[in-house]
Amino acid sequence: MPAMSRLPFLFIVTGIFGFVLFHATSFMSLTGWLGDDIRGPAGWFQVHLFVLGWATMLAMGAVYQLINVILQSNLYSERLGYIHYALFSVGLFGLLFGFIQGDTYWIGGFATVAFSGIVLFVWNMAATLRRAGTWNAITISTACAVLYLLLTGLSGMAMGINFATGLYNNLHENLFGTHIWLGTLGWFGLLITGFSYKLLPMFYLSHDYPTRLEYVVLGFWNAGVLLGATSFLFGLPTGYKVAALLLIVLAVLSFNVHLLQIRSKRHKRSPGAGIEWTVTGSQIFAIFAVVFAIRALVSPDHLLDSRTVLTVGWVYLGCWVSFTVLGYMSKIVPFLWWTHKYGKQAGRPGTPLLADLLDERKANLGLTLILCANLTVLVGLVLGSQVVIAAGGAVLSMVSVAYIALIALVFAH
Repeated sequence: MPAMSRLPFLFIVTGIFGFVLFHATSFMSLTGWLGDDIRGPAGWFQVHLFVLGWATMLAMGAVYQLINVILQSNLYSERLGYIHYALFSVGLFGLLFGFIQGDTYWIGGFATVAFSGIVLFVWNMAATLRRAGTWNAITISTACAVLYLLLTGLSGMAMGINFATGLYNNLHENLFGTHIWLGTLGWFGLLITGFSYKLLPMFYLSHDYPTRLEYVVLGFWNAGVLLGATSFLFGLPTGYKVAALLLIVLAVLSFNVHLLQIRSKRHKRSPGAGIEWTVTGSQIFAIFAVVFAIRALVSPDHLLDSRTVLTVGWVYLGCWVSFTVLGYMSKIVPFLWWTHKYGKQAGRPGTPLLADLLDERKANLGLTLILCANLTVLVGLVLGSQVVIAAGGAVLSMVSVAYIALIALVFAH
């Protein structure tokens, strides 16, 4: 296997493992970690496994693969990519074990290893972007997302030092809010929106669509991330957080309008179930975002209630970030594997077509069930019903593992 093609696959395969592990452990607890104190060991384990072991692992692999396509130039250092993978993977799974054991020093040591991997990733991306010299909404979004990932790691390390030493205890909650805001809205939000500007036109075969809204989204999203992180870090009044939220909602709405612009200029009737569900999922997310913004304006004092934060976190991470990644995987993984294995044999007798690698009907069914199960868990969270959460979570775990198995079977072709 060519060296350049192996690096993204390492992250993709490890991310799939993290996804399966997350749903296996959730299924065994009947998603009980959502009903317990999410800031306890079980909650820390599940959240970091989902965010780092699944979503971030996949995102990093996608960045390594797509950065070449976006910039039309090579990665700055492939070797740094492999070192980054080793440090981040070892650090992550050591950190997760530390959460299980409740060992502060174990957590701190392996968090440092994982953070070292993130630093190498940021350095590699910064050098690649600087050398390429191509700046547009896609590359700027990617650069900002990577910067926010670094700041997320820094705030997490600062929290770890506080846990271990007891220093600056009065800043712990401030750091916690900053850490969550930067990691979820900064890293994932800008990476998904930025990459969508490249991926959706490619899959829809869209041409001559307007790009102005890409910069509008970029401006609103960055403003929301920076204002929100600042308000948490310095303990500013709730009004600043509401304002930051409204900026993010404006960005989400602008993003969805742009998705429709891209789709309206398509030259391909259907890009596949995964891409169609990705766009639909973003539209559903926009509706939830507007509803939550109205609630925040009407009742700002309840903005940071634990149930509210948990519900919003589920909508954002489960119903949008993860669902979007799963949708894109249905196209990206078959494309990467077919290109690697059969690219030089294209057109020869007996060479399978790209469409032969994944059953679109099964992918469509899988994503439909995942969305329904996600929404069931959401209903349980809103109602405060552990029975509904457990039922929805159990179904979600089963159909999610079945779907990711369908994706993984692409590698068997």
